[in-house]
Amino acid sequence: MRQLTPYRVAIEPGWIDYNGHLRDAYYGVAFSLAIDDLMDQVGLDAAYRARTRGTLYTMEMHCHFLREVKAQDELSIRMIVLDADHKRLLAGGVFTCARLAEPVAAAEAMLLHVRQDETPASVPFPAEIAARIDALRSDADWPAGLPGSRKLEIRRR
Repeated sequence: MRQLTPYRVAIEPGWIDYNGHLRDAYYGVAFSLAIDDLMDQVGLDAAYRARTRGTLYTMEMHCHFLREVKAQDELSIRMIVLDADHKRLLAGGVFTCARLAEPVAAAEAMLLHVRQDETPASVPFPAEIAARIDALRSDADWPAGLPGSRKLEIRRR
């Protein structure tokens, strides 16, 4: 596996605000859905979750709103594995729509692999999942020119 398939989401009518463009909260909804799709693509799918009780928790998320998204647009979110360690994954998402040549938004999320037992606890990724994530990380390419805020990073001890 070398690339993730972009996630596509249609804009729901209720997502549009009084200015005629996508309400800011729904960028987060779309990004969250794209993270679910990323999970499926690396093997953290429904079957995995049922078998192991393992899943990803979002620890932090940043979103940059770059251009207005309108009701008629469909978002495409290209997910990028920016970094990872034994139990964390730093994911980026580049939002585009066919109407505009430039990205309309960019987001990053720090995700933690957690086993949902009686007391949820972080746990390492299984070897096969870690290998898939590592294969994607080697091709990570955050597009030049996209803004950044406070840097999200995996700090190694």
